[in-house]
Parts: sequence; structure tokens; C-alpha cells
Amino acid sequence: MTAEILHFDGVTSLDISADRVLDVAKAAEMQSVIIIGYDADGGEYFASSIADGPEVLWALERAKMKLMRIVDGGEE
Repeated sequence: MTAEILHFDGVTSLDISADRVLDVAKAAEMQSVIIIGYDADGGEYFASSIADGPEVLWALERAKMKLMRIVDGGEE
């Protein structure tokens, strides 16, 4: 017997594995990415395909605004 695994793209209070998140992003054929995370030892990790620092910061601030709207129950 095989099970069908569905991708859930809603809001959840449960953590999702980094591999799963990265696989979904790779499948989406992203134009550019910013990755912020923690390695196995708990050290901070940062990488960006965008070279321009101010553009990276702008993208992070826009993402922060979107996250706050989701958490507050507003529109995306």
C-alpha cells in the first residue's frame, strides 16, 4: 500500500524540516533567494543570491511585514 503525500502550504504551529522547505523552494524555480537559518551546531547561517545589500534588506523587511500580517490574521 502506498500513501499519497500532500504538500500543506498553510500556516502551522509545527516546525517543518529545512530539507522540505528547500525542496519546495527549488521546485518553485525561484528567481532569487535569501536563506537565513541555523546549522547543526546552532550557528547562524546566511546566504543570498542577491549581491546588493540594500536590496537584500528591502526584501527581508517586506518578508517581515508579510509575516506580521499572517500572524495578526490580516491579508498576505
